[in-house]
Amino acid sequence: MSFLSSFDICASGMSAQRIRMDIAAENVANVDTTRTASGGAYRRKDVVLESYSTGSFQEALQNASRGKGFTSQNKGVRVAAIVEDTREMKRVYNPEHPDADEDGYVTMPNVDLLKETVDSMSATRSYEANVTALNAMKAMVQKALEIGR
Repeated sequence: MSFLSSFDICASGMSAQRIRMDIAAENVANVDTTRTASGGAYRRKDVVLESYSTGSFQEALQNASRGKGFTSQNKGVRVAAIVEDTREMKRVYNPEHPDADEDGYVTMPNVDLLKETVDSMSATRSYEANVTALNAMKAMVQKALEIGR
């Protein structure tokens, strides 16, 4: 595995985790949004990540078992899609609310603050792990350059 592709892999991971954090922040910001431009209450969004490589996992495993390591085909992770959560929306009785239906119920977003907090913490830890790996590779490159002196 070349050092440059290692940096690309870490960078793709950090970028994906940043997008996860952005979506979690958007979800939290819209926890009480009962009216959107598309109509209805805000629907929670989620990020779908996928491996970004031109080779299969089996090829990578075979190369690793033969001592070839990873090839330049392995590029990291990318955001495949940002999807809306299909879980049922919450209905809250509040006849005073301007968006209440004829029975006095308001359809609230399906955003759970606890889940968003956990997602944010997970994305933060994953981002930090990528930064740690990037710094370790940077240190290895620096040591390799020192050996060449």
